Amino acid sequence: MKEIKKVVCIQCHSACRAAAEIEDGRLVRVGPDMDFPKAELFASIVRGCPRANAITDYFYHKDRLNYPLKRMGAKGENKWAQISWEQAMDEIAEKISVIVKKYGPEAIASTTGTGRTTDEFRTRFFNLLGSPNIVGMAEICYGEYLSLMYAMFGWKLFPVVQNETQCTMMWGGGGPRYWNALWKNMVKAHRRGMKLIVIDPRGIDATRHADLWLRVRPGTDCALAMGMIRHIIKEELYDREFVEKWCYGFAEVRERVEPFTLEKTAAITTVPADKIRQAAEIYAKSKPAALTHGIGIEHIQNSMETLQAVFILRAITGNIDVKGGDLFTTAYPGIIHEQEIELIDKLPPEQRKKQLGYDRFKLLTQDGFRLTQEHVSKVWGNLFLNRSSQFQSFAHGPSMYRAVVTGKPYPVRAILGVSSNPMVTQANSRLVYEALKSLDLYTVVDFFMTPSAQMADYVLPGTTYLERPWIWAYAMIVGSERAMPAVVPGKHERWTDYKFWKGLGDRLGQGEYWPWEDLEEVYDYRLQPSGITFKEFMANGGFAAGKGGYKRYEETGFGTATGKVELKATVLEKMGCDPLPAFREPPESPVSRPELAKEYPLILTTGGRFLPYYNSEHRQIPRHRRRVPWPLLEIHPETAKSLGIENGQWAWIESPRGRCRHVASYDENIDPGVVHGQHGWWFPEDPPEEPSLYGVWKANINLLTDDDPDICNPVNGGWPLRALLCKVYPCKPDEVTEGDVPDLK
Repeated sequence: MKEIKKVVCIQCHSACRAAAEIEDGRLVRVGPDMDFPKAELFASIVRGCPRANAITDYFYHKDRLNYPLKRMGAKGENKWAQISWEQAMDEIAEKISVIVKKYGPEAIASTTGTGRTTDEFRTRFFNLLGSPNIVGMAEICYGEYLSLMYAMFGWKLFPVVQNETQCTMMWGGGGPRYWNALWKNMVKAHRRGMKLIVIDPRGIDATRHADLWLRVRPGTDCALAMGMIRHIIKEELYDREFVEKWCYGFAEVRERVEPFTLEKTAAITTVPADKIRQAAEIYAKSKPAALTHGIGIEHIQNSMETLQAVFILRAITGNIDVKGGDLFTTAYPGIIHEQEIELIDKLPPEQRKKQLGYDRFKLLTQDGFRLTQEHVSKVWGNLFLNRSSQFQSFAHGPSMYRAVVTGKPYPVRAILGVSSNPMVTQANSRLVYEALKSLDLYTVVDFFMTPSAQMADYVLPGTTYLERPWIWAYAMIVGSERAMPAVVPGKHERWTDYKFWKGLGDRLGQGEYWPWEDLEEVYDYRLQPSGITFKEFMANGGFAAGKGGYKRYEETGFGTATGKVELKATVLEKMGCDPLPAFREPPESPVSRPELAKEYPLILTTGGRFLPYYNSEHRQIPRHRRRVPWPLLEIHPETAKSLGIENGQWAWIESPRGRCRHVASYDENIDPGVVHGQHGWWFPEDPPEEPSLYGVWKANINLLTDDDPDICNPVNGGWPLRALLCKVYPCKPDEVTEGDVPDLK
């Protein structure tokens, strides 16, 4: 018997609606859902996606986690015993109780990955437990973007490229590796004449389509944005009517950017002054215009200030909530939103203040989040509860790992990890390793064993998007059916992360707050405002959109303290931060550290997205490894040749913190003084036990990165993954024998 199930693929951030084909109880393939709105756009994405095409390889992989495992030897020995879920949950809950009694609930922390789980339930559990220490990647991803959007605009903007769009500026990524649907629309618009400006230190895919490419020196994007703002103001290219009526702090911005002449900006950024002028003028004169950015901005030390300057560019050109420009997203109103599920008010105020990083990095704390929300609800009502607090109130990851190791400012003795591989994805991998190894309790819920999971006391099998229902509520609400069973007797017994958190909550006295038996009951509850059940919602198509519109601020104002776009952010001012953007030279660059640059003369960037992988996932899939079998070092041919490195040769990348190996890949478009190393690498075919830990010490670029709180962004705590210093040199022949491509059949 053949069945088609409607699912939302969350193997990356695109969250494409897809159709899972099931035949006689077995997954056959995942293809496009042709009943979905704009099906042709998403169909081309799904059909061309290597992860979707390899879904059966992933789902039925021999190394999928199937049953709970308990560590029997020392951490890292790879000695495990299969146990029941009941035993695992009883023992974990008991260990949590002991730690809470001895140290307080703040001694329990949690890590998560990016978008694989229903994270609102993790937040719910910790708010009820009394711990403020949930950690994610908010500081270097979506969290800082959201928090600053709320602070400046009172809501969140998203570029929507349409037929009317005359120009798109793409800053720091955001192309086909990031938001696929947006990129498809951009390519289509460019063919009919839209101007495309790309700002990136690397010759990424999008530069081949660009009318103008600004190859900025890594870490100097804020200076570039401020130089463009100055030129637009000086030449009176800004939208005077919008600025005078709807912008707060314009005079202060004009004064702040005054030193950034085209010539000074060019000297800082290494972008020619004429290109800066052209970019500013094309963007300002081509209305409506959209501005999209990838996480290249979030990965620099000057991230928050750069985002603020880029957001100012959007505002002073009047491209806010206009057709073909940057639109306010409109969440579906007929749903109980995620923030209500999180129960953030259950965390006592005195516990909020114990959040690690609270005293230094104030914007991404619960109190910082509450400050940004004071005025949002006046404009947006209960829609402001959609996808907010979990991304804006994380504890500071680097501070959390230091608290584990040092016991300061207080001990952190347990970490509950869900879909998270911090030894590979978190900066400063050796510190993370030391922290995980020293914990009294470390649990991991995941799909495969990982280097981080080898440090765990319990490793628990989680469900993929195919094994659980889901609701994706962002600019619209999209539902996902359960396509495959989570439990097959005698073969596997996987739990949703909801069931995991409910199981712990029930055992730790939270039972009254976990009334739903499974996720489908949760979604019945969340859909109550619409008067339908989850099954009815899916039977009706499984999607719905809220009422959109344009220039809605003309009726309501903006959801900020001033009711305007706050170019000068009063929220930042209230927190004691600079309310205006300010450029700071990267803390580790040829300019700021000239003596160090003598030993480490190249600028290292990392974190660029590349197919077929996503962060640290999918390395165990044979067809992916045949496509990209080893980590690649992008390096200019002349730079490589001067160092004696041939194309395709293994080479060391070394920073002041460590070194790792990549295969040199000549790239004539990258600046001769810049290299890019790929992130997320480990080798599932390597020995799992110490000292190998799946080859985590071989090619892991986070052995080179730094997360010292003293160099993190002072507003949100983000750590720099780009604009670091390094040197590169060839590997010796006896150092690369283990680099041979393995047989992954």
